[in-house]
Amino acid sequence: MKREEGTWELVQQLIAAIPPEQKKQFDYSNDISDRLDAIMKERGISQRELARMTGKRPSEVTRWLSGQHNFTLATIAKLSVALNHDFVAVI
Repeated sequence: MKREEGTWELVQQLIAAIPPEQKKQFDYSNDISDRLDAIMKERGISQRELARMTGKRPSEVTRWLSGQHNFTLATIAKLSVALNHDFVAVI
């Protein structure tokens, strides 16, 4: 039990050490990935089909859906055009 408690404390310290902008980037990537997944399910679009629509390989779509992809503005724009959906709203 002590070892697990020490491990949890270490994990909390590591998380606390992540810079806020890096946390925000992770949140944005997850949000885009979650929305992309939802749109694909709503429209019945497979990963292979989205790859064809965007001129990418299916493995790239898999990375997009993992939530750990660092989306570029070019990729976001490509997805927005292919799916006719704005992933980013600037207020």
